[in-house]
Amino acid sequence: MDVQLFGLAKSQATRKAQRFFSERRVAVSFHDLRKRAPAPGELRKWLDRFGIDGLLDEDSEGYQRQGLGYVSASDDDWLRRLSEDPSPLRLPLVRCGRDLAVGDDPAAWERFAAAVKGR
Repeated sequence: MDVQLFGLAKSQATRKAQRFFSERRVAVSFHDLRKRAPAPGELRKWLDRFGIDGLLDEDSEGYQRQGLGYVSASDDDWLRRLSEDPSPLRLPLVRCGRDLAVGDDPAAWERFAAAVKGR
């Protein structure tokens, strides 16, 4: 079982998650969303679990710039938008097996670290 971390290299929350796992000596597969945007199928896992309100960071520059507070769209449209421009996402997106976490969530990260170490 491994931990996958999807985020932006300049994101403070993404760096915090990387530091968290590094301090616990947990190997992480990091995917920089600026270099390769997430596929809609990949984002669907988080959308199904947390809903669009759980995925969007209303304080992010991307959210404000695109005026997403006024957008009403289907889940498929949201997936397309977010795969084209991941900047409005609440980062990082973390996956360990079937368990998922969104944003700054040290409790979930601790759960992932324990699962990887077999505790």
